[in-house]
Amino acid sequence: MMRVVVFTLLFFNLFVHGFSQEQDTLSYDSFLEWVVEYHPIATQAEINLVMGNMEVRTARGGFDPMIYGNLDKKSFNETLYYDKREAGISIPTWAGIELNGTFEQNSGKYLNAEGTVPSDGLFAAGASLNLGQGLLMDQRRASLRQAQIYQQSTESQRRQMLNSLYLQATDMYWRWALAHTNLRVLREGVELAETRYNAVKSSFKFGDVAAIDTVEAFSQVLNRQYKFQEAENTLFKVTQELNTYLWDEEGNPIILNETIIPESLKISNFNILNEAELRTMVASHPDLQIVDFELASLDVERRLKAQQIIPVVKLKYNFITENVNDFEDVGFFENNYKWGLSVYTPLLWRKSRGSLGLTKAKIYSKENSRDLKEIQLRTKLESELNNYENLNRQILTYQQNVVSLETLLNGEMRRFEIGESSLFLVNSREVSVFNSILTLNELISKRKIAYAKSRYAAGLGF
Repeated sequence: MMRVVVFTLLFFNLFVHGFSQEQDTLSYDSFLEWVVEYHPIATQAEINLVMGNMEVRTARGGFDPMIYGNLDKKSFNETLYYDKREAGISIPTWAGIELNGTFEQNSGKYLNAEGTVPSDGLFAAGASLNLGQGLLMDQRRASLRQAQIYQQSTESQRRQMLNSLYLQATDMYWRWALAHTNLRVLREGVELAETRYNAVKSSFKFGDVAAIDTVEAFSQVLNRQYKFQEAENTLFKVTQELNTYLWDEEGNPIILNETIIPESLKISNFNILNEAELRTMVASHPDLQIVDFELASLDVERRLKAQQIIPVVKLKYNFITENVNDFEDVGFFENNYKWGLSVYTPLLWRKSRGSLGLTKAKIYSKENSRDLKEIQLRTKLESELNNYENLNRQILTYQQNVVSLETLLNGEMRRFEIGESSLFLVNSREVSVFNSILTLNELISKRKIAYAKSRYAAGLGF
């Protein structure tokens, strides 16, 4: 009977109660907040918003007032042929009306009759209006509307990028937590095997156990040291990957200090998913919103193409006066005015009708792809929800399995103490307990990630 061998269940108590060390702990929430604040992808997501704003500003430039001036003078053989001067302003409006004003002053011996104006110059003010093509939509208004749609889509693109970053960072954090927890588990296993090996050697000296038992105990030490070394390598690699998500305020990468640890993997702090809410949120998924904005932009293009089938009918009218104060007394088509009407149209409209048909085909194709995308997103969500629930069931099963295996180990230890078992059987029972705990840790880590995947599938993030 080997009464001097001491078996410790310190590790198993450690697993049940969790790690109590709280100092230098990088919590999951703090990690995500830091990532979302300073990661280059998060910065790029914010830049997308700036790009949207700049697109709108660029498109609004199409409505900027335009001033112009022209000077044309010819003198030959001491004869002034002409001296023509003109300045003006043109103001586009959202309604499609273009306001304009000009000042013209001409002199010279060889001026065209229509270019003759009073010596003090001539003022004109009026507008031009498209009565046919361009009345409801023109290129200037279409560009601005599409820029505004793009500006709105950049917010969905930002959400999409941040949600993807949230999922990747979550996966990385809980893989780090799993690697760190498993290292502690295996370290306890090494310490336990070494303690047993030393006890077996002492018992062998007193003749209580056979020499083969020392070989068995030493073999367990070596085996657990090997697994511990593998776990160290895994933790190192995972930590290096985790470092790629940490950046400071100035955009420099951060190397995580070795003394910093993650949250412990606990079964008690699981979040609960609201499945009904997630199914509802799919309808506003960023991927679908981006497609909706693309459809809205295509609809603007369709309206513009439809306008191009209409004949061009452009009306121009200007009041004319020598003094700007006289504009109030000028009546339409009474005196001192000029006006014009331009009408033109192609005969077959093949180019415009083909362009409109192509745009409609793009819209139809995009609508079909959107319907398919929504079905795929809903299917993906149901798959993630099922995986989440399955992991819940597996964790409950493995919790019971760990308890059962610990009970078997305790029983085997009591049998060994009274001489009815062997060290080989005790080690086998203990290995089963260790392996089941490592599996349970992996399931807990997977459940944390599955929670994030379910939210991501519904279009949600941090």
